[in-house]
Amino acid sequence: MPTFLAYALEKRIARHPERFGRGAIEGVAAPESANNAATGGSMIPLLTLGIPANVVMAVLLGAFLVHGIQPGPLLVKEHPEIFWGVIASMYIGNVMLLVLNLPLIGLWVQVLKVPYGVLFPLILVFCMIGVYTVSANVWDIVIMLIFGALGYLMKKFDYEPMPLVLAYVLGRMAEETIRQTLLVSRGSAAIFLERPLAAIFVSTAVAVVVVPLVLPRFRSAIVKLASLREA
Repeated sequence: MPTFLAYALEKRIARHPERFGRGAIEGVAAPESANNAATGGSMIPLLTLGIPANVVMAVLLGAFLVHGIQPGPLLVKEHPEIFWGVIASMYIGNVMLLVLNLPLIGLWVQVLKVPYGVLFPLILVFCMIGVYTVSANVWDIVIMLIFGALGYLMKKFDYEPMPLVLAYVLGRMAEETIRQTLLVSRGSAAIFLERPLAAIFVSTAVAVVVVPLVLPRFRSAIVKLASLREA
């Protein structure tokens, strides 16, 4: 999800958004930076609160619980070797990635030179294998192909597919959280604005939706006013 959000935001603020999807370096650097930052950031709620931020962290939480370790505020006190071991492993992992990737840059460049007619079937086969191994259900492959066709049509008719992916993944989580919050407040929506932090998040979300709709009209109004003054 951070990669999709970073790509969409970078495309929105770019001076030449038409270059995205054709090799623009901004469209590569922003998602990669967000992806690397999210990996370390997702460890924070897991280790401090015991809340997994994604599926990978949920698997790690399960591994902790199997060994009798409860992630949370007391993890540093009760199991400092586990906490600092995880932190140290992240530093070591980043160093190893640097050591491995720098000599292998030439190899990755050669992979990019593989013809699309060869690369696409390989990607499709690996996607089908990955989808099938999750639950060993053939219908999952059918659903994957349907959504793949939908994504192709959206790309063909210039519809951005990333908001659909975000809504599909985060929509259910958001609805469940909203229902839980309303149950706590006995149906009062004022709970979203009572705390300063919650009010900031709600205001930011509204601004993200409203500003892109209002800003172009505001700019056009300024241009028209400037042209009238010159006339």
